[in-house]
Amino acid sequence: MLAMANRAYSDAEIDAAVASLADAERLREAQELVARAAPSLQRVLNTALSQGGWFGDVHDQAVHAAAGEDDLAQRKVAISTLVAEEARLGMLVGVAVGFELARTLESDDTSKGE
Repeated sequence: MLAMANRAYSDAEIDAAVASLADAERLREAQELVARAAPSLQRVLNTALSQGGWFGDVHDQAVHAAAGEDDLAQRKVAISTLVAEEARLGMLVGVAVGFELARTLESDDTSKGE
């Protein structure tokens, strides 16, 4: 179960919420919100990735190894794998940032109503 706000969400609730993202209007609204916040969110994401140790020497070594692969086919696979791993990592950290942003906004809304 995922816990946010003041309660935990069941797997079924999470699955239904994710499925609702297929609604073009809902997704458009979310994209507009992210577009407005993109510069600030980019800084938060970069900081989280950097502080989490996901980039730096290890990343540089992985890039060097992928780019330095002698066989062209193996180099393409290594680079594609590295790009896919970075995309997944960025997405996961981005989702965590998004959850915390939603929690913060919800908390701010709650405290304003008091």
